[in-house]
Amino acid sequence: MRVSDGAASMDRVNTTDLRRKSLSRPRSIEPEARANGPVAGAAASTQASHKIVVPNSIDMVALLGARDEFLRIVEKEFAADIMVRGNEITLVGEPAELALTERLLDELVAVVRTGHGLTADSVERSIAMIKQATAESPREVLTQNILSSRGRTIRPKTLNQKRYVDAIDKNTIVFGIGPAGTGKTYLAVAKAVQALQAKEVNRIILTRPAVEAGERLGFLPGTLSEKIDPYLRPLYDALHDMLDPESIPRLMTAGTIEIAPLAYMRGRTLNDAYIILDEAQNTSPEQMKMFLTRLGFGSKMVVTGDVTQVDLPNGTNSGLKVVQEILDGVQDLAFCRLTSHDVVRHKLVGRIVSAYENYEGSADSHR
Repeated sequence: MRVSDGAASMDRVNTTDLRRKSLSRPRSIEPEARANGPVAGAAASTQASHKIVVPNSIDMVALLGARDEFLRIVEKEFAADIMVRGNEITLVGEPAELALTERLLDELVAVVRTGHGLTADSVERSIAMIKQATAESPREVLTQNILSSRGRTIRPKTLNQKRYVDAIDKNTIVFGIGPAGTGKTYLAVAKAVQALQAKEVNRIILTRPAVEAGERLGFLPGTLSEKIDPYLRPLYDALHDMLDPESIPRLMTAGTIEIAPLAYMRGRTLNDAYIILDEAQNTSPEQMKMFLTRLGFGSKMVVTGDVTQVDLPNGTNSGLKVVQEILDGVQDLAFCRLTSHDVVRHKLVGRIVSAYENYEGSADSHR
């Protein structure tokens, strides 16, 4: 339901009549003057004023944030003055900016109405989607539930993550390629658990190559399982977020969930299974071919990796890099690429990834 114009119902006004004004930009003219058109001697630009009435069913604090945190984010990103009185929102600015701001507010209201709480991060990502004029709306991205587990819901947080999840639904084999922190493996494991719970598959197989990240650990003590467990720990961590930890040993003992190094896949045909290959950038082309040809009837595969963090010995090509050229255009198979904008860890991680991309791009241009 769209946010619409109309007279405001003032029975939901806070204890004090709030009037929030934009503090992020200096004001050269009063809103009333701008609403009537350009000021004499000013540049030939048309200022407009538009009033929005938020439905009474929407909590204004949920929409604007505690202490107007979300409102300040919107004001910073759009060249529009925003004034709030009760559940009335007045926008003043250029018509094009007002249209974008109104569309954003409409999307945020729709998200709040579904019961999904907003965060500063989700508001910023919604603004990015609005500015990119993508076919998908923020409400479609932020309200798509994958799995509810242990009191919280796992869902895509960015547009590319939604496209990645949609590709998994539509294709038998999907490659998720992107930097650390973009949710490649986490979302793939969530989809695997969802498929297992819906009885679409009989088992989940999680695998990754046992390649050391630039280090030589030597001979590790313990049994074979204890030696390889450190390499597979990220997959265990994802499962523990999505399943009752007490049920995981039971499911592994029964063979319903299998976590194993990539070398254990050779010679097998995997039917009715959801198979995830993590850290695929550390496979050789021969290993990648071996893995992909394990696919059996009723199975689905997701391959994830970051081609900028290859830990293979010098001179060894990454199977994940090569496979993009070999399988490009093959039906029922999709390549999904995520970027630093899709990083869902600490904000600084996204900035670090972007800085490395810029540095490496600059270094390549000077070679």
